[in-house]
Amino acid sequence: MNIAEKQEYTATKNACKLCAPLGASLVFKGIQGAVPLLHGSQGCSTYIRRYLISHFKEPIDIACSNFAEETAIFGGGANLKIALENIRFQYSPEMVGIATTCLSETIGDDVPMFIKEYKDMHKDLEIFPLVHVSTPSYQGTHMQGFHAAVQAAVNDIADGKNGKDSTLINIFPGMVSPEDMRYLKEIFKEFNLSHMMLPDYSETLDGPLWKEYQRIPQGGTKVSKIRNAGSAAASLEFGTILACEKQSAGRLLEKKFDVPNYSLGFPIGVNETDKLFKVLEQISGIPMPRIYAQERGRLVDSYVDAHKYVIEAKAVVYGEEDLVCGLVSFLSEIGIVPVICASGGKSGFFKDRIAEIIPGCKEKNIQIIDDADFTDIENAAKELKPDIFIGSSKGYSAARRLNVPLVRVGFPVHDRVGGARLLHLGYRGTQQLFDRITNTIIEKRQESSSVGYSYM
Repeated sequence: MNIAEKQEYTATKNACKLCAPLGASLVFKGIQGAVPLLHGSQGCSTYIRRYLISHFKEPIDIACSNFAEETAIFGGGANLKIALENIRFQYSPEMVGIATTCLSETIGDDVPMFIKEYKDMHKDLEIFPLVHVSTPSYQGTHMQGFHAAVQAAVNDIADGKNGKDSTLINIFPGMVSPEDMRYLKEIFKEFNLSHMMLPDYSETLDGPLWKEYQRIPQGGTKVSKIRNAGSAAASLEFGTILACEKQSAGRLLEKKFDVPNYSLGFPIGVNETDKLFKVLEQISGIPMPRIYAQERGRLVDSYVDAHKYVIEAKAVVYGEEDLVCGLVSFLSEIGIVPVICASGGKSGFFKDRIAEIIPGCKEKNIQIIDDADFTDIENAAKELKPDIFIGSSKGYSAARRLNVPLVRVGFPVHDRVGGARLLHLGYRGTQQLFDRITNTIIEKRQESSSVGYSYM
């Protein structure tokens, strides 16, 4: 190829993803007594704290091994050990989750060796678990860091020493909201099932007002419960894309301890939520409790009531790959056409999974964009003229320039309050999402009307 034939290179301006250590830190914040520790420069932990705080509106401590110029040349082993000592004395943790950053990965720090050396220094002490996960952002997104941290915690802590417990279920919900987690726990209780949810930041990142500052907030998945995960009757994992990956926490437990693993899509919409309840009925032997049958019935009734407002509306949907798959499945149920399905992830499975959810994507002129930048999304949206954007606050600027309303879902929601309390999952979450989307479409049409009608 001669120089004239080469395509112009365009740098990423606003990637539709976040960094891998952020996802890992979020997991560790969902384990009781755990402290996330980033092995790298101070800037990484500051950036991640700022992003998490803006969404959850809670104080968040993330430790760091504080690389400097000398550390980058000679290695960060000494820094990591000092950081662990500081955490041990200041926090008295029940676990430390160590996530590597781009810098420590680039210079090739041998973190497992550093951890072994630190443990050898304290053979006389009962050292808390040290869970290490490799999370260089140049190889993955925040979702890959999230899933890698869940798997690392299970791999390093879980055992099957207590025998099988027919009422215990492992649940790996993915990167959902604290409100989603609370709703899932309510469902398990109605089915008389105990659970090990990993992570569980429903209290640690959305708790009540404190009288005094807590260095480690109360709540989270107990380390003892993670240890007992190999004794569960089954594991449930949410994620259409996660189900395609070679490795996951659920498959690890299935391989090591013969715990059956159920891979489900995000339970958004009637169809995907029905699949979740069928699995729970099968495991528990209990039919769907009346409260959820009623929720389902009200949801279906609302579909009928509002069908005329949403049918054939055009949506731009973006975010984590699994969340987008769940949202697209739901939108297809109600007649909204997701003309753009975009994610910053690059698993290699995204386009095929969306094509399975929406047969005939090409004929319907639906654009599926992976490894997406918001510049790509905005340019495509200019041509397709959508009625609505559905995704995180990161898409607000593009939606504003195009004068298209944005329904905020997922992470991050940092230009509104209540991001931690958004419910996405199950019949109840779908109902709330359906109402928000429908009312946003109605409001846009109402504001654009020359007469400003007040009755429909």
